[in-house]
Amino acid sequence: MTNPLFFSFFLLFIFLLHCTKTSAQAPAAAPSGPPNITAILEKGGQFTMFIRLLESTQQDDQINTQLNNTNQGLTVFAPTDNAFSSLKSGTVNSLSDQEKVSLVQFHVLPTLMTISQFQTASNPLRTQAGNSDAGEYPLNVTTSGNQVNLTTGVNDATVANTVFSSANLEVYQVDNVLLPLDIFAASPAPAPSKPEKDLPAATPKGSSTDDTNVDTSAAALSLNHRAPTVLTFGVAVLAAVAFRP
Repeated sequence: MTNPLFFSFFLLFIFLLHCTKTSAQAPAAAPSGPPNITAILEKGGQFTMFIRLLESTQQDDQINTQLNNTNQGLTVFAPTDNAFSSLKSGTVNSLSDQEKVSLVQFHVLPTLMTISQFQTASNPLRTQAGNSDAGEYPLNVTTSGNQVNLTTGVNDATVANTVFSSANLEVYQVDNVLLPLDIFAASPAPAPSKPEKDLPAATPKGSSTDDTNVDTSAAALSLNHRAPTVLTFGVAVLAAVAFRP
């Protein structure tokens, strides 16, 4: 007859062995860490063009580095692919490399801002593109309830929804690409040219002035030809009178 105690230990051994195998096969939890802006936008599924711009300017690395090394957090305004498609052809491609960097930085605030914080924010918002206190790259915000509107001086955009939210990063979807005034301001109109001084009109050939000169010369020439004849006639008259008996 089998010992009940031995049988109990045997069942316990089988149970523990099964639990050990199950635990070994379970995947390990992903290590926690700072958010990655590219991965967040890829998960959003409609930010392909913005991702390309981030990568081509290396601003994706810059943002991720800041998220690792700052406690202030960041706010990113992410234009959708439709927003880029609505731009005039060549709007982005015609920019210099530095202008493309500034364009991306204009979509990033160096502080974390929630929707409610926009309601009490002071204008202009400070972006990573320049010193707004010095009038560089101004970005203004207005709110109506929970709706947030952004104004660049060139165009407007509306925050459509929150793509990602964490302790150090807020990513908002916007319906237009934010075009900074410092890059896309209309070119100033050229200064009007100074009027040239009035010059006397050239006298056309064959005009009355030439005719007058010609007539005067002809008259003088005629007098020159007649003068000897008149003088000879006068001398003859005087001679006739002098020798008259």
